[in-house]
Amino acid sequence: MFSRHDRIIGALYLVADALLALGSFWLAHWVRAHLVTPRPLYPAFYYLWIVPVTIGIWAGVGLALGIYREIREEELRRAWADPIKVGFVSTTLLFALVFAFRLEYISRLLLGFYAAIDLVLMVLLRLVTRRLSEPLRRTFGGFRHFLLVGSAPQALEIARTLEANERRGLRLLGFARVQPGGELEAQVKAASLRRSYPVYDLSQLPELLRRHVIDEVVFAVSKDELEKLEETFLRCEEEGVKARLLLSFFPHVLSKVHLERLRDMPLLTFSTTPENEDLLLLKRLGDFVMALVLLLVLSPLLLVLALLIKLTSKGPVFYRQARCGLGGRKFTLHKFRSMQPDADLRREELEALNELDGPVFKIRSDPRCTPVGRFMRKFSLDELPQLVNILKGEMSFVGPRPPLPEEVEKYEPWQRRRLRMPPGLTCLWALEGRSQLSFRRWMELDLQYIDNWSFTLDWKILLKTIPVVLLGRGAS
Repeated sequence: MFSRHDRIIGALYLVADALLALGSFWLAHWVRAHLVTPRPLYPAFYYLWIVPVTIGIWAGVGLALGIYREIREEELRRAWADPIKVGFVSTTLLFALVFAFRLEYISRLLLGFYAAIDLVLMVLLRLVTRRLSEPLRRTFGGFRHFLLVGSAPQALEIARTLEANERRGLRLLGFARVQPGGELEAQVKAASLRRSYPVYDLSQLPELLRRHVIDEVVFAVSKDELEKLEETFLRCEEEGVKARLLLSFFPHVLSKVHLERLRDMPLLTFSTTPENEDLLLLKRLGDFVMALVLLLVLSPLLLVLALLIKLTSKGPVFYRQARCGLGGRKFTLHKFRSMQPDADLRREELEALNELDGPVFKIRSDPRCTPVGRFMRKFSLDELPQLVNILKGEMSFVGPRPPLPEEVEKYEPWQRRRLRMPPGLTCLWALEGRSQLSFRRWMELDLQYIDNWSFTLDWKILLKTIPVVLLGRGAS
């Protein structure tokens, strides 16, 4: 698995195990307190100091044994072997600490319960995670699709590694040959991979990027072939597709070069989109929490708006539309219906009134809008159901607006890079005029956001968007 991804998963397991250690101790204290034994148990107050110590011991032993260095959910043996190793060593150290400092008031039975409960919970955590990781990732995160370029022997090894990590969301789309001929097809067929994969010509890459969801392109080529890939690298850079280069032909790796590793294989990574996966994970967690809180807080308002729509016009309360998300993935966007039910059918007759250039369609005073819909659109209230899209991970609070698939078909290559960031409710374009911007300026602002993304920028955009929305500036 990629080393950076392994560090994130390892950190999550470390935090989860620390929380389990904390919960296990208080559960063990409750069980021991309700047992009838000759020796009474001291109140919980006497044990407050030992809680951080035990958590530190469990976490420290786990780090020392390396169980968080590389999490392999596909190996069932590690689901119980790792907790047993940590539990045995940690329990031994804990008892040694109690005896060394002659802490006679600490119940040995309590410590025994604690060790047993924590061991069981650690095993259960890994079994549950192993069982649910794939459906959860399929529901909330989806797969990252890879295209392998080259016929170097390591290309097939990378393919096997990607297949082995499919439970973690990695999926191989196919291969692309640098040199013409059928050599690569024969190698792929002889490799005994789990499934058959198509082999494309490198000249087909632009069409593949347009027609398929490709998140990363991995180049496993010889030094001679590398010289022929300049245009391919530039194309990936232009569209914002992450490119990784296998460094098998380098005798030494320079310390200034930032590397990513797939198990023990070094890859040089090129990317024109945000790379800090730790911060991107925190962004996703923040989106989830904020969306959940807002849905609960705004539920009365959502109910009122739904009733107003239902009472003032015929048709459904919600409007659902296919949009393009991260990497061009299609998802269903939810909005409150602000137009007449036949609005989509009437678009063609209103095409001449379009006030924006480029492939987008917008009319300032759209005759298809209902009175309630016009009010909602002025203050962006029709966008509130998209909190559900954010909750599902299809959108973020801040990011490029999700385009229609037919709009994406008309994008120039450099404009497609905006698809490499999760779409959002607001972005820099919302601060510069919303519906009043030209299409080109809209695209430039989205790319400017991607190039300069940070947590600080997200919060600045969110805070500046609030007065813009409340005053209804630039909306149509």
